[in-house]
Amino acid sequence: MALAAEPRINLLVVEDDDNISTAISEYFSRASYDVMAVTDGVAGVEAALNNRVDVVVLDLMLPKMDGLAVCKELRQRNASMPILMLTAKDDVVDKVLGLEMGADDYITKPFSLRELEARIKSVLRRTRAVNADNGADEPPIVRGAIRIDPVRREVTIAERHVDLTPKEFDLLRLFASNPGRVFPRKYLLEKIWDYSYEGYDRTIDSHINRLRAKVEENPDNPQLVLTVWGIGYKFTDAE
Repeated sequence: MALAAEPRINLLVVEDDDNISTAISEYFSRASYDVMAVTDGVAGVEAALNNRVDVVVLDLMLPKMDGLAVCKELRQRNASMPILMLTAKDDVVDKVLGLEMGADDYITKPFSLRELEARIKSVLRRTRAVNADNGADEPPIVRGAIRIDPVRREVTIAERHVDLTPKEFDLLRLFASNPGRVFPRKYLLEKIWDYSYEGYDRTIDSHINRLRAKVEENPDNPQLVLTVWGIGYKFTDAE
């Protein structure tokens, strides 16, 4: 019996630079992806929401609606859609803002198409792993007033809903599932992002700071997500 063919991956490219968009489209079409390309942010939102899209490659600087606004809109409408952001500037602020809005990864121009393909495969691998093990058999995690629901991917604190990005949720779930365990930054990068970044510590710290701002009573004096100086972070094991 012949094996069923792997389904083709539907890639949406939202990029207003014709040269870049054409290069991406041609490369991934040859790699057996089904590619749709649009040139502005408004069209990007419409294409992502009205078509079956497996992954979005999203430029930061776009006409009509910038990449950050597009990413935020897509995250509000489809929390699990994989998004990889392109930025023309090697600027940590741009990268952090993109990740804060919910991008799964970013790549800085200029980039190689092989590197982009590796990043896309990594994002898809993480997403599929989450979908395959979405917490259906995992009961809610309760730590004091915090309740983490792995099935709904929802967090409440004393019945108040806390709006977390996908990465913030994954970090909190990992920490709260292992109170007292110290997680080095390198482990967090590989576990949460499934990618070994060079010089990425600052962005990990930025994610932790934003997570604390949402779950700590006083983010300047955290009692839940604690820093282990020189190593990484842990969730309190205090009762």
